Amino acid sequence: MKAQPPSDNASLTRDISPVETYRRANDPEWHWLEQRDDPQVNAFLDSANEEFGRWFTPLEPLVDTLYHGHLARRELAVTGLPTPLDHYTYWSETAADADYPVWWRHPNGTPSAAHRFLDLQTRATEHHFFELGDMAISPDEEWLAWTEDTQGDEYFDLYLKRLPDGKPRKLLGEIGPELIWAEDNRTLLFTRYDTTQRPDSVWRLGIDTPDEEPQQSFHEPDPEFWVGLGKTRSRAWLIVETASKDTSECHLISAHTPDMPPRCFRPREPGVEYAIEHRPGYFYVLHNREAPHFRLDSTSETTLDDWQPLIAHRREQTLEGVDAFDWGLVITERDHDQAQVHLRVIELDSHHDVSRDERLPLPEAPCSLMLGDTPHFDARRLRLREESFTLPVRWIEHDLDSGERRLLKVQPIHGDLQPEQIVCQRLWATSHDGERIPVSVVALADRLGKTPLPTLLYGYGAYGEVLDPWFSVARLELLARGVAFAVAHVRGGGDRGEPWYLAGKLEHKENSFRDFLAARDALVEAGITDGSRIAAYGASAGGLLVGASLNLAPEAFNAAVLDVPFVDVLRTMENPDLPLTTAEYTEWGNPDEPATRRRIRAYSPLDNLAALPYPSVFLQGSWHDSRVPYWEPAKLYARLTELGSARGPVLLRTDMVAGHGGASGRFKAWYDNARQDAFILWALGLAEI
Repeated sequence: MKAQPPSDNASLTRDISPVETYRRANDPEWHWLEQRDDPQVNAFLDSANEEFGRWFTPLEPLVDTLYHGHLARRELAVTGLPTPLDHYTYWSETAADADYPVWWRHPNGTPSAAHRFLDLQTRATEHHFFELGDMAISPDEEWLAWTEDTQGDEYFDLYLKRLPDGKPRKLLGEIGPELIWAEDNRTLLFTRYDTTQRPDSVWRLGIDTPDEEPQQSFHEPDPEFWVGLGKTRSRAWLIVETASKDTSECHLISAHTPDMPPRCFRPREPGVEYAIEHRPGYFYVLHNREAPHFRLDSTSETTLDDWQPLIAHRREQTLEGVDAFDWGLVITERDHDQAQVHLRVIELDSHHDVSRDERLPLPEAPCSLMLGDTPHFDARRLRLREESFTLPVRWIEHDLDSGERRLLKVQPIHGDLQPEQIVCQRLWATSHDGERIPVSVVALADRLGKTPLPTLLYGYGAYGEVLDPWFSVARLELLARGVAFAVAHVRGGGDRGEPWYLAGKLEHKENSFRDFLAARDALVEAGITDGSRIAAYGASAGGLLVGASLNLAPEAFNAAVLDVPFVDVLRTMENPDLPLTTAEYTEWGNPDEPATRRRIRAYSPLDNLAALPYPSVFLQGSWHDSRVPYWEPAKLYARLTELGSARGPVLLRTDMVAGHGGASGRFKAWYDNARQDAFILWALGLAEI
């Protein structure tokens, strides 16, 4: 049976459109929607949600089919991988009918003495929204601290309990998510926000005197810099990192004397990013000073400023991370040509000379590979996390001494479609300036290349974020119905290293949009699809990517899903009172500069709307979103509806209890995903129930 929802915007006006009802002649830009306290804002969003519901009613059976099909393929009762610390082994368990996990531990070597120490499912039932920010065990494993957000606005409350059975106590509210214990087992460090919700300071709180006011350890006055917390695996140092999008600075606090003032590791230099790791006697500095693809240096723990080269700068690779152990280092590096990440093991002898230097094997290529939870400084069995577009998530233990690889856990997949029936193909698109753009294509092995397939093209392309291959159970519902899933690894992301990111930001931002459209054309040229059935998907900054692409080539797609999309770029960047704005000048530019303002305005989706043949559009927003405010998708919906030139429906759904990450709880999130997939299938002509 095929669902038959309305097929055009005219059918949405049987009832009076919310756009018609709430239009204000003196505000054609719909800026009044930014007034959160105006009762008509809620009325407008409620009316749009009702309109959305009416249009979607015929598709609800398909949504239910997709949702329950997803559940049937997934292992619903999930036990996390146990991780031993010094005294106890920790793991989580999520019941088949639960949204959130319960955390357990047992004394090392005594599994029969397991006890539950944090029940997030019970805590979540008291709220419409619930998200765990951070969970931190004290070094002696006698105290548990955690942060939780119960609104979706990314303001967190701090809780503390004595293990195993102490009563949880709320200590503070409206702080950042991060927590770090000092090695004295009595001091907690956390971050706080300024008035624009920028993490600007580090504070410490003594659990022996929790009623006393926290003491400030560090403050960052520059509005473009955000503050974060970390601890070296050696457990010797707490690290305060303050960073903008292109400059960073680290400060050291002794983990054993946390009340001492932070010591600046190296003062910031504009455009220079660095990160540090520690082994007794040495710090390791990963930096891009005169090395745009990053290099690794070492320096004495006592002098800090005598940097000696360890891994030189290389044109063909970007160094992305360093993890220190007592025997040496694990380096994360990315090959530019193949857009593939690798883990490299470097062992250092007693003279600090390299005694071993080798890459760990890949399960397949392309794939994702990362160092998993390996907390012990002397560990010689590394936990690795592997996955790809066709390989479900699995955890491997790699023995550095024997080279043996032992499977610890793999994500089970149920049902009639198994990973071995799926294939991934890598294409290379040619963009407007001749640059080669990687495009990943995932589809059923017995269909790919046989006939053109309806296709969903996904992209992001900002902040240097990497779209390494990931496995998705929900995606199987699309693949099983004959849809090809493609990823455009556009410039602005980090898929081909640091140069790839720099070539898609600031004055080069248009490359991202041109790359996305080139990826679309490459899919047609390769015969993956015939061009008449391609949908686009972008979330957050990916919504900007898709929105700008639609303005450039509105007929390239027959549907688009824009989830919490960043589409009012110019107006947002002109408002320094909003969260993220000042911190993002180095990503998009400061519109106080006339040339920058012209450049942003030239691509900002809301500023370039016209009476063009846009495809069907599904816009998703969240009322509590502090990163991309609800009014950005709402204004795009209103103005597209007013133009009336779209070839299909323009729909807006606003989740009134969610934040930037969408619905809280896994079942509601999966249902929201099924709703978006139902729209995509309808637009691709596959709305079979």
